[in-house]
Amino acid sequence: MTQRENKLRAIRFERPDYIPMGFSINPSCFETYEPNDLFDLMEGHPFLFPDFVRPKGNFVPQFHPIAQKGKPFTDDFSCIWETSQNGITGTVTNHPLADWKNFESYQRPNPELCMGIGKIDWTEQAAQMKQAKENGIFTGGGLRHGHTFLQLIDIRGYENLMFDFADEEKNIFKLIELIEEFNMYIVKKYIDMDVDMMGYAEDLGMQIGPMLSPDHFRKYIKGSYQRLMKPARDKGCIVHMHSDGDIRTLVDDIIDGGVEVINLQDLVNGIDWIADKFKGKICIDLDIDRQNITAQGTPKQIDELILNEVKTLGTKHGGLSMIFGLYPGTPLENVKALMDAMEQYAFYY
Repeated sequence: MTQRENKLRAIRFERPDYIPMGFSINPSCFETYEPNDLFDLMEGHPFLFPDFVRPKGNFVPQFHPIAQKGKPFTDDFSCIWETSQNGITGTVTNHPLADWKNFESYQRPNPELCMGIGKIDWTEQAAQMKQAKENGIFTGGGLRHGHTFLQLIDIRGYENLMFDFADEEKNIFKLIELIEEFNMYIVKKYIDMDVDMMGYAEDLGMQIGPMLSPDHFRKYIKGSYQRLMKPARDKGCIVHMHSDGDIRTLVDDIIDGGVEVINLQDLVNGIDWIADKFKGKICIDLDIDRQNITAQGTPKQIDELILNEVKTLGTKHGGLSMIFGLYPGTPLENVKALMDAMEQYAFYY
């Protein structure tokens, strides 16, 4: 069974051979850890890193322009980003429409040329997707992270946007339409490539509760989500939604657009709550804790966490995948324990 076939079976509850596991290492880690220590761990876990080849010579990490310390980055929407640590996406320090008086002259970017945070070659993207499918690799397209709600924040500023919502500012509806038109072009390009899954990544939650009220989500954001997801649903393409933070009060409206895979954080939302809400109904793409147990606990506690999540959320029929994102601050012994547990419990069922 290819990686693609196994992933599809997990999503569709069709008895996969193993639980799909993903482990991403943020580029900032290669400045805060000794790179060879990370390479040793990657080589020692071929299930998580099947295509890894250790770089030769002196390794120099590469950082996306949006995540380079001391180098402000202007994205395609004219938002200016700054970060204090290489590899970590920073924050917008200049909002192009902080004042609505600039709206009449504001130009959205051209989706034929860019994704919102950098250039894209659609011909090359199509060729890559075709090659991946031929190699038995699961394919996915996706909007940039923060495609709608966070894009509004980047353009207007958070406080301004909250007042716009409360005041029913007439221009906010025009701005949402402008952003949606840009996003829709990207969605349709990927759908035309016949990708297996389309991703709609957008952080809506805080540590406790969402960043906007359920009423405001329904009034300003939900409709755009549903329209953007419709081309994927109509094509039979899997709809994947990601959000960090506590999204419990928004989740019914989020999945109402036809979401088939929900990627959400484990401890912030609660493992038992996630099981009650989704187990056996919608595929859970679990985002493993990065704040508490993995960063501050013991290897034993990490092993127990992963086993408990697999037992609580998984089934022999599928419906579960798991992912972890490594950032600076997690002890290497904990990183190893997490990799060990993910490789071991992927075959629990």
